[in-house]
Amino acid sequence: MSTSADTFSSPTRRLPGDLAMWFFILAELTVFAILILAFAVAQMVYPEQFDESRAALDSPIGLALTLSLLTSGLFAALAVEQVRQARSARATLLLLAALGSSCVYVVLKLNEYGHLAGLGLGMEHNTFFTLYWILTGFHFLHVLLGMVILGWLAMRCRRGAYGPDNHSGLESGVLYWHMVDMVWVLLFPLVYVLR
Repeated sequence: MSTSADTFSSPTRRLPGDLAMWFFILAELTVFAILILAFAVAQMVYPEQFDESRAALDSPIGLALTLSLLTSGLFAALAVEQVRQARSARATLLLLAALGSSCVYVVLKLNEYGHLAGLGLGMEHNTFFTLYWILTGFHFLHVLLGMVILGWLAMRCRRGAYGPDNHSGLESGVLYWHMVDMVWVLLFPLVYVLR
């Protein structure tokens, strides 16, 4: 005799990606949390300096940076879904689109860095810019690493390395990319908008 539990068993849920990636992401988020906390505390100590310094930043560029990363994250998430449906060719194109969107971020950010440096607003200028360069520079390094990961995932996907039953590596790489997105979603209002 079957029980109702046998009849209505739900699919087993699992954490996407690899557990080691989750620990790595947690460690990285801890570092970012400490830096964000330092920024928030410094803003309370030097509110006028932070308001004046923020005026040198271009909020529309910050928004464009945000949109480029969110678009890239969407493409990466859609790529995972395509692999789950055994559509590796589409997944490869989506990963390349994610990489292209992240290139937009890099070009905009390098342009912003060059503009600020040209104005003499380097790390030594004041507390705001010291923390700005540390926070956004550390994040920028994560973007570059994420781009390497996206490129590697696209190459492996093109070669058929991932499929509906074997995509943990793809999920892990995309999880890392979503961490990069999530951190920027926190940094954008903190650095560019909040007063």
